[in-house]
Amino acid sequence: MSHTIREIAQLAGVSKSTVSRVISGKGYIHPETRDAVLKVIEELQYKPNAVARAMVSQRTHNIGVLIYRREYPIASHPFYGKIVDAILATAARMNYSVFVTTDHEMSLRSADFMLEKRVDGLILISRLQQNVIDYIHNFGIPYVMVNGSTDVDNVVHVVNRDQDGGMMAAEYLTGLGHRRIFVLAGPQTHRSHYLRLHGFRDYLNGMGSPLDPSSLAYPQASTFEQGYEMMRQHWLDFKSGGYTALFATNDMIALGAMKFLIEQSVRIPDQVAVIGFDGIDVASIYTPSLTTIKVDTEAMGRTACTLLDKLIDQQPVNELDIELVPELIIRQST
Repeated sequence: MSHTIREIAQLAGVSKSTVSRVISGKGYIHPETRDAVLKVIEELQYKPNAVARAMVSQRTHNIGVLIYRREYPIASHPFYGKIVDAILATAARMNYSVFVTTDHEMSLRSADFMLEKRVDGLILISRLQQNVIDYIHNFGIPYVMVNGSTDVDNVVHVVNRDQDGGMMAAEYLTGLGHRRIFVLAGPQTHRSHYLRLHGFRDYLNGMGSPLDPSSLAYPQASTFEQGYEMMRQHWLDFKSGGYTALFATNDMIALGAMKFLIEQSVRIPDQVAVIGFDGIDVASIYTPSLTTIKVDTEAMGRTACTLLDKLIDQQPVNELDIELVPELIIRQST
């Protein structure tokens, strides 16, 4: 049987507002009065429901996760899905419920949905348009950005050191002796793809072997299909250019390109070495398995949730830009 605050107040001989203050821990209550209320609560085995807790504490213990991505899949994407899994696991340990929504149009509709749910805070994943960020920012709800960036001051970002990862890929390939390297660089409007290419170029420039523009192709999306299509379109130039290695700025592009190369009877890695970026699960089970620069997506989700909890509790967050270190995973493709 469920009991109410009214019943507790009647049995303890106090007002409902007094019971609410005891439950919330806010405001002064005489010790004897508090003990009397707590005794009744224990006897009734009273547990406040979520609505009652929200009314008392002004918190719902709900957080929202918004994933903005133009191409499907979104929630089931092998990179973003891992981040969401980590958020869900961490939030459960912190007694938060999580609303997850996706938006491929990057509209304000998803933000409105979260605000209607009265979430205590938001985790924003991937590239967002400035109008969406401004819209959320104006509501004064704490939020953390994951794998994205904004020019708004004092925003907490959790990102990968993508530029370092790009340099790591270039160092590894050149260390194997490769000098003719073809690059499939995903959408340059996205922070990750831009920085990964930037880091790759920086390393080659430092070696005195700058990347020629003819060695670059730009898939319109960071998908398997685009990797395959870009490799198909540039196949004749690739074959005649004497390229011995391929770097793609994410694993899905790399896997699509590998599929095309294998269909052309290219031996990987004997004739062409291939390296991707992200460290998604399928990269390890593909044949040949894909060498990659791994992003710690679990740490991304876990860190974002922990920092959002601090912001909700109005605790200081000393570091606004949390940068996670990538890891080179060497497999069969190189």
